[in-house]
Amino acid sequence: MAGPVLFSQNSMNTKHSVSHSKHRAHLNTVVSTARSAMSKRRSNRMLLHAAVGLSGEDRQKCTFTMPARATNLNKHGAAVQLPRDLVVGSVVSLRNQRGIEVPARVVAVLTATKGMSTYGIEFVKTDEPARNFWGISFPSGE
Repeated sequence: MAGPVLFSQNSMNTKHSVSHSKHRAHLNTVVSTARSAMSKRRSNRMLLHAAVGLSGEDRQKCTFTMPARATNLNKHGAAVQLPRDLVVGSVVSLRNQRGIEVPARVVAVLTATKGMSTYGIEFVKTDEPARNFWGISFPSGE
């Protein structure tokens, strides 16, 4: 009758090490791909801030309308800060101080600390309201 199969500590560590190395290599590829995509921005960011209104549905499926702060403005979107947990891929409504409202997609969670989250958003449409949403002229060539 055969007894239990015993593995030496060494063989288990090797197996775990190989698995861990493959996982780390995969993560490095994912991070590298994300950085590469981010480096190919459609327009440069402008280090400006704007008060906006944001409405939509959060992760808990609760509808909300609240003030938010937009930073790093660009021709196609911005980063917005608000105390809500949003789902990447969801569409929210963004309203500026002039009352112009445009749909925007949540494309990334940039930071999340102490109940405040910052999300990367992009305008869903490329129509006139979206092109002039920030009320500023972006440098040519973007």
